[in-house]
Amino acid sequence: MSRRATNLGALLAYPAFYHGRPVVVIGNVTTDQNGRARVADDNGSVQLVLKSSAPDGLDEIRGEFWDISRLKPDDPRLSTLDLRKTFNLDPDGPWPKAGEVTAIVVASAMPASAPPAPSIRAVVLHPTRYLDQKVTVTGQFSGRNLLGDLPDAPARSRYDFVLRSADAAIWVINMRPKGKDFDLALDARIDTNRWLTLRGTVQQGRGLQWIDAEAGSLALARPPADTPAEEPVRVPAGPPPEVVFSTPTEDETDVATSTSVRVQFSRDVDPATIKGRVHASYVQAQSRERGEPDTPPVNFTTQYNAANRVLEIRFSAPLERFRTLKLDLLEGIAGVDGQPLKPWTLTFALGGA
Repeated sequence: MSRRATNLGALLAYPAFYHGRPVVVIGNVTTDQNGRARVADDNGSVQLVLKSSAPDGLDEIRGEFWDISRLKPDDPRLSTLDLRKTFNLDPDGPWPKAGEVTAIVVASAMPASAPPAPSIRAVVLHPTRYLDQKVTVTGQFSGRNLLGDLPDAPARSRYDFVLRSADAAIWVINMRPKGKDFDLALDARIDTNRWLTLRGTVQQGRGLQWIDAEAGSLALARPPADTPAEEPVRVPAGPPPEVVFSTPTEDETDVATSTSVRVQFSRDVDPATIKGRVHASYVQAQSRERGEPDTPPVNFTTQYNAANRVLEIRFSAPLERFRTLKLDLLEGIAGVDGQPLKPWTLTFALGGA
């Protein structure tokens, strides 16, 4: 799996996305009196699991990011660690919740130096340094995160797109990827072989960085000499997308008959794979209890909002009172990089209104 240049704000905001991935971050390393090391910046701090010592001060840290909640207590990767000493965890107590205990298992740590000039990688590794500054960067066009480089979208403008370079990527807002001799499609992988030079202002929020190009400029650029112009740079597939939130929630009761269902995914989903793979029905056992010969059908439409990674299911008529509805996302739904969504089911009970 390719290493990703990122920062602590992104790791802490999207631990599920980065879990198990090789990362590189820059931050200030300190060691407490118990020998536990952490790396910190203006956005927070993360525990370090060291095989050897790391120099105190501003370091470049390379290693694998862990969200401990996604490991089981008997995971072989934890077998050589003292959980109490390393993470201040009681091995016999409740296991941490998602994002509650995180760490970087360090492969190397070395003093960091200031970047010689602004670049996508420099902005991602040093977000505070460039915040609200105008920069000019060059990168490979990646459409609406078609290569799965980033965990979320800022959803700031209609034409938000990603530029990537080396092991880093950043969003661009308020600029349509169109100019002299080019008009790139946000959802077409064929356009990911194009390189662009962009000028805009660095901004950040929710663990993401982006360049606001509203008053900036965009032009075609030459790819680096070691990158064939005719072939897009490929990256290994990211983790499979999964459902991270729904409304109504599982086993919710007294749900309004006028409800719609909203399902949010952890990663971008290919809208073409959704069609025909959503199924909604009333629980048949209730129809048998009522002596009905057939269970009434449930008609609905679906709409996918790529900016928020939200699938909305709207029902064609109010749902029937005092029934239990079952919604299934069937096998075949996939992320934009082809990784399959695990089949998922939501069940909730309708009230009397």
